[in-house]
Amino acid sequence: MENNTSKEQQPKKISKRFIIALILIISIGGTFGVYKYLYSLSHVSTDNAQIAADVYYVIPHVGGYVQTVHVTDNQIVKKGDTLLVIDDDEYALKVSEAQAALEIAKSNLEVTRQNLNLSETQVSTADASIAGAETSIEAAEIRVWRAESDFKRYEDLYQKNVITKQQYEQALAEKQAAEKQLDVIKQQKVVADKQKGSTASQTKVALSQIKVAEANVAQHEVVLKEALLNLSYCVITAPVDGQISTVGITSGQLLKAGQSLFNIVLMKSLWITANFKETQMTDMKVGQKVKIEIDAYPKDNFEGTVTSLSPATGALFSILPPDNATGNFVKIVQRVPVRIDFTESENLDKLRPGLSADVTVTTK
Repeated sequence: MENNTSKEQQPKKISKRFIIALILIISIGGTFGVYKYLYSLSHVSTDNAQIAADVYYVIPHVGGYVQTVHVTDNQIVKKGDTLLVIDDDEYALKVSEAQAALEIAKSNLEVTRQNLNLSETQVSTADASIAGAETSIEAAEIRVWRAESDFKRYEDLYQKNVITKQQYEQALAEKQAAEKQLDVIKQQKVVADKQKGSTASQTKVALSQIKVAEANVAQHEVVLKEALLNLSYCVITAPVDGQISTVGITSGQLLKAGQSLFNIVLMKSLWITANFKETQMTDMKVGQKVKIEIDAYPKDNFEGTVTSLSPATGALFSILPPDNATGNFVKIVQRVPVRIDFTESENLDKLRPGLSADVTVTTK
């Protein structure tokens, strides 16, 4: 009994293999921990990242019924390719109406210009009449002066009985005729002046009417351009090269102006949007190299560079940004969006916007 008890109280011997394995595990774990620590001093990483791309929204400028749809889901299109056509009968009628209105406005402008030319001709005629009347007045005044001089001389001679009464009366008649002629010519000049004033007033009216007619023509030209532009909007074309999303539009469907129809993804411009913690932004700069791992393609490795840093945190751009002055503040580590561009073009064709990614930035 004593021998059995002494055997049970003796400690069990530890195997050498176990000790060696334990030492190896501790060594490997310590080495890995040191490596990770040193690696973290010069690298920052996040799995809060995804692929992004430029997305163009296909939006009609005018409303109407869909006549034909020329594309299908996920189709590759080139810039300028016809996507769909809206029934343009109504817009073609508006173009015809605008063209007719423009022709009428141009005709009215031409008539107004002819009236102006007529008024200007009348003004020229009145100026000529006034000039002729002024010349005639000068000649008539000379005749009156001469007739008065002759009459005074004949009157003196008649009083001295040198000439006959008949000669005296002839000089008097000549004087009176010259004075009458001068009065008539002056009245003609007054009439010509009034006619010129009336015609000048008509000219001013014609000039103002021309301005109105020209403005009317310009207005109808704008209306025609707008009608032609709306007519061209009935054919919706691709704004860029890319791939179409789900179309979901059928012939005969009524569309409204500004309605979002479907999207075109520009597949050749892909980048990564990575949301890093604010504590990871200390040493991050534009131009640093990035290692990219896409969850969908774990065997493929991609490289990139930091292109830009967001001017604010992502929470600040949300619909309801946090307000830390309300009294119920809880500190939360914020995220800062960082744009990372791919530096290689191989294997990018199989990537799609929205895929998740892990990124590691070399900060030192």
